[in-house]
Amino acid sequence: MTPIRLAIVEDDPDIRALTHHFLGHQPEIECVIVADSIEDFLSQLPHALAPQVILLDIGLPGMNGVEALPIITARLPGVEILMHTVFEDPDHIYNALCRGAGGYVLKSTPLPQLKDAIGEVMQGGAPMSRAVARKVLAHFKPTPSTQPEILTDREKTILEALVTGRSDKQIAALYDLTPATVRTYVKRIYKKLQVTEGRTELLRRAGRGEL
Repeated sequence: MTPIRLAIVEDDPDIRALTHHFLGHQPEIECVIVADSIEDFLSQLPHALAPQVILLDIGLPGMNGVEALPIITARLPGVEILMHTVFEDPDHIYNALCRGAGGYVLKSTPLPQLKDAIGEVMQGGAPMSRAVARKVLAHFKPTPSTQPEILTDREKTILEALVTGRSDKQIAALYDLTPATVRTYVKRIYKKLQVTEGRTELLRRAGRGEL
């Protein structure tokens, strides 16, 4: 199995060292860049293997992590960005999701769970800490006046699971479905809600209260 190429962008030296030490010793992960700022990350980028996943802090010196999201995604199309931060207020969460973050986990997340989140975002999931998922769900409240029958009850259940960041495999296990059945439901949901960019768009729209 080819390791996931990971970049860590974190300004706190203790957290950076601890995270790098733990993740760098996992056989599933190869740390290709470790930086203390966006500027440092961008300066290392031309001389390193391109990361597939970036573990990105928000409160950085110079450009902050949310501001950097469109710059990073322009430089690295297809990269998955997992926010790793102490901020759990709605503004930071939704700004990050709207600018292209694929997941949002808090720094209180145990390191083994952080490793799992990296693998999940690489596989197309959208991992979130529970506190973050609750805030996203608070905005995921379709009003009765906006096409109440557009989704079936099962589709609404699947949609809620998608918005909280569960992968197809996790949803299948949760509701005793096959992954193929889940994928069929997801396609129907995307078609009905006119989602064209997959889970990233779904999370952006949920974050803005548009679902």
